[in-house]
Amino acid sequence: MPKAQETAVYTHGHHESVLRSHTWRTAANSAAYLLGSLKPHMKILDIGCGPGTITADLAALVPDGHVTGVDHAPEILEQARATAQGRGLTNIDFAVADVHALDYPDATFCVVHAHQVLQHVGDPVQALREMLRVTRPGGYVAVRDSDYAAMTWYPASPGMDDWLDLYRRVARANGGEPDAGRRLKSWALAAGFTDITATSATWTFSTPEERAWWSGLWADRTLASAYAERATQGGHATVDGLRAVSEAWRKWGRREDGWFSVLHGEILCRKAV
Repeated sequence: MPKAQETAVYTHGHHESVLRSHTWRTAANSAAYLLGSLKPHMKILDIGCGPGTITADLAALVPDGHVTGVDHAPEILEQARATAQGRGLTNIDFAVADVHALDYPDATFCVVHAHQVLQHVGDPVQALREMLRVTRPGGYVAVRDSDYAAMTWYPASPGMDDWLDLYRRVARANGGEPDAGRRLKSWALAAGFTDITATSATWTFSTPEERAWWSGLWADRTLASAYAERATQGGHATVDGLRAVSEAWRKWGRREDGWFSVLHGEILCRKAV
């Protein structure tokens, strides 16, 4: 039987078009549901930290505590370290980790946070069990994931309909669950959580600058990222098909009336004392 970490492949990879999105993320725009529960002394584990922008924000919010950022991809951690160093943060460190089997003792952290992680893992329930295990009694597990089937936009675009259908097929072929947002509470219950606050929030892209940025990164990602390679090599799309999807993104981005909303499911779970 394959190990848990081998049952899913990270769909996006770390192409520049992917990191363009990841480095935009902040604690304010991606973890607002958690921030009211933070205290200056807390010890935090940030799972799937990527280039470390959210991780650095969390470290700044716990000046008397410490944040550990972990990711499965060693190469991205160099960028995360540079992010922290550039902000002069000393209460932060980074390590390689597999969320299915975290290399930390029980009850190590006050908060365990994961943003856009469970949609990409092979066993999200096991991941949540591990997150619960390393959380201290009275501490929090905070998870936020987008839900692709709930993404919506205007005006209608057959090419972007094709994008959504293709992305969901590729993500599932890689062992992930692109519609993770709606499943978070169910997964948390299956993992043994009993105190769960489930919420939702959106990103919205509507101004000319927002449309240009969002459409541009998806147009580029469709042609040049690991996602594009997996789409063609897996037999899900042709190169010409990807070009058509990419152009559909650019065409939408040029529409003055263009509007796009990304729905996220969120869970804030407190571990019993």
